[in-house]
Amino acid sequence: MAENTRKNEALPGWYAEGLSHIWLPYAQMKTAPDPLPVVRTHSARIVLADGRELIDGIASWWTACHGYNQPHIRQAVERQLAAMPHVMFGGLAHEQALTLARRLTALLPGDLERVFFSDSGSVAVEVAMKMAVQYWLNRGARGKTTFVAFKGGYHGDTTGAMAVCDPNEGMHALFAGLLPQHIITDLPDTEEHAAALDALLARESETIAALIVEPLVQGAGGMKFHDADVLRRLRALADRHDLLLIFDEIFTGFGRTGTMFACEAAGVTPDIITLSKALTGGTLPLAATIATSKVFDAFWSDDPNKALMHGPTFMANALACAAANASLDLFEREPRLDQVAAIERQLALELAPCRSMPNVKDVRVRGAIGVVELAHIGNLGALRRRFVDEDVFVRPFGNIVYLAPAFTIVPDELSQLTRAVAKLVGQGVA
Repeated sequence: MAENTRKNEALPGWYAEGLSHIWLPYAQMKTAPDPLPVVRTHSARIVLADGRELIDGIASWWTACHGYNQPHIRQAVERQLAAMPHVMFGGLAHEQALTLARRLTALLPGDLERVFFSDSGSVAVEVAMKMAVQYWLNRGARGKTTFVAFKGGYHGDTTGAMAVCDPNEGMHALFAGLLPQHIITDLPDTEEHAAALDALLARESETIAALIVEPLVQGAGGMKFHDADVLRRLRALADRHDLLLIFDEIFTGFGRTGTMFACEAAGVTPDIITLSKALTGGTLPLAATIATSKVFDAFWSDDPNKALMHGPTFMANALACAAANASLDLFEREPRLDQVAAIERQLALELAPCRSMPNVKDVRVRGAIGVVELAHIGNLGALRRRFVDEDVFVRPFGNIVYLAPAFTIVPDELSQLTRAVAKLVGQGVA
């Protein structure tokens, strides 16, 4: 009793008074452990209300690529806050958004040149799907409303995005049969799968608007990797059957897989690409759906009915765009991709011992992503708590223990993360 009393006394008032009014993400509220009260962040660290510091192994769902409280980003947001926090993007424009659009299109391959801003990755996917269907409508093809997506894929939690997630791996199995029906099939990662997809597209091309894929790494569906050849096959198949190709780079964009964008590894350009998460360096919500001139030209018309009728209220928020421009400054000025390469080498070396441990199915590393796939995890909540006991924040899901840290994490901090993974996996805690 005395221990519980001391624990409760250590909690700040805002936590005790507000917790009963919060609905947490991805949690059964009746049984979920209470969230950790955070009062400050810096570099790759999360500071709790009781003074403990945790090394963050997942960069706040892969967003804080430069680490927390990065001075250059913070100063850019402060300057923009003093000048203009926000102005609607309907009939108005501002420097931060137009500068960001220009810089993003300069970084992306091919003629991805028209940027539509929104405020979350899931909405960016919704916009991409809407663009793809209306692209065909504007060209007079009314039946092309189906999407081809892939097993292991995850694209977001809004209705349209849920419908192109893997129904079993993508967290939305409860809604099976209630969502719009699309085609979920195998990635063309073998000759057999490529031939099957080719046949499917030939058979269904009159109803298909686009293919959508997370390039190189399928994130929340299980941290599954595939080779660049898969993306080249998808581009060739989309061209052969006259379909659009959408790359969902919300997770993989901005250096996470080792190149600035995952599509660079394959040397292909999608027709539409979605970006978010690390776009602002993990500081403010912002997303972008970027289309090629081919897609945009289908909307360029004297007919008002051919316009893209979409417009998030906080579209192109000036504060968020300022943060994103500052984040791009850091990619230009600092050796982020070299840091990712160093993280990749360290993760490969230090996670390798997990391969021989009981219950381990696979260990894989790509860029600043390290994955230990287990046969099963019996108690996710208990495992997550044990990581906190090791002074790290790691959030396993499904049967996956993974690390996706800030690119600026120092080697000793990364070693503390990998030691915690190896220790708990080796002890059979999972």
